[in-house]
Amino acid sequence: MKLEEFDYYLPPELVAQYPAMRRADARMLVVDRRAGRLLDTVVRELPKYLADGDLLVLNNSRVVPARLFGRRAGLQAQPVGKRNPARHQHLTSPIEVLLVRRLDERTWEALVRPGRKVRSGEKLMFEAPSVRQRGVRTPPGRQVPPLEAEVIGRGEFGLRTLRFPAGESLLGAIERIGHIPLPPYIRRADEPRDRLRYQTVYAKHPGSVAAPTAGLHFTRPLLDTLRKRGVRRAEITLHVSLGTFQPIHEVDAEHHQLHPESWRITATAARRINRALAEKRRIVAVGTTTARTLEHVAAEHDGQIVAGSGETRLFIRPGFQFRVTGGLLTNFHLPRTTLLMLVAAFAGQKLTRKAYEHAVRERYRFYSYGDCMLVL
Repeated sequence: MKLEEFDYYLPPELVAQYPAMRRADARMLVVDRRAGRLLDTVVRELPKYLADGDLLVLNNSRVVPARLFGRRAGLQAQPVGKRNPARHQHLTSPIEVLLVRRLDERTWEALVRPGRKVRSGEKLMFEAPSVRQRGVRTPPGRQVPPLEAEVIGRGEFGLRTLRFPAGESLLGAIERIGHIPLPPYIRRADEPRDRLRYQTVYAKHPGSVAAPTAGLHFTRPLLDTLRKRGVRRAEITLHVSLGTFQPIHEVDAEHHQLHPESWRITATAARRINRALAEKRRIVAVGTTTARTLEHVAAEHDGQIVAGSGETRLFIRPGFQFRVTGGLLTNFHLPRTTLLMLVAAFAGQKLTRKAYEHAVRERYRFYSYGDCMLVL
């Protein structure tokens, strides 16, 4: 399985820089696997394509503002001569951190830029964004205290392990200081509205550093309409991390390994999913993160969903046998990625290529803030 099999050309102007004005107004390409047919519609028409008894499974992870701007404290910096005008800048040079995976209450794995000289023992200081950075003004008389982190280790993929001080809620501090981690193909700084729109309406458990983007199209009225039509619902949690968006470097894609991502399934969700499996009702995964979680747990428990938590590195590619997923709602993905391979595994490589060529020709909007496809 060669990486070039999952490549395609996308005109740059089709990469969505902002979401649709209204979530459910995004376009939706319906892909009929049996007939090999494609149908152009919009997300608000989703209830027409789901049946009474279908089970919609959603990822309720919440995105944290995981992009932090700060400076090095200089504790591990190489000395600079006292008369060198760069001395101050060298010891307190700017730094950018992307938190990618929470390890415990105080510790995160992170990508640090520039990170080559950031060694274990280094202290990093993060302060509240300026008016120019955030676009909102700190209330008069209210000072947001800085946040400090210590680099305590290095990991694979160029990661650093950061430990934050005990005391105040770390997630609360990150909410005040951090920026929404928009993907690099969104060529603009984050704005205040991204805190709302780069988040699903049903997000509950903070921990993701990228949105489970298929869920961004849902509104509460749409979910209510689906419920009234008999479409049932279950929620699981997978915290989206480096594993979802890391590039594939190997020419032979089968040798690629994913970074671990944390998942959790409640007893209620497990019961609903297992009942649908037993009754042979269709289970529609909203997003590749949901599909990976369901298939990981099913593979570990002989086709059943068991309540609990853990980590997954599951890499779904063509040839994979799906045990749970009977339908998939997903955005359009970057070429040469594991996400595109998952879609090809579910829809078939030939039909997936046909769908993507159609979406480009019909000027669909691509990637995180773009349109979506429903594969049934």
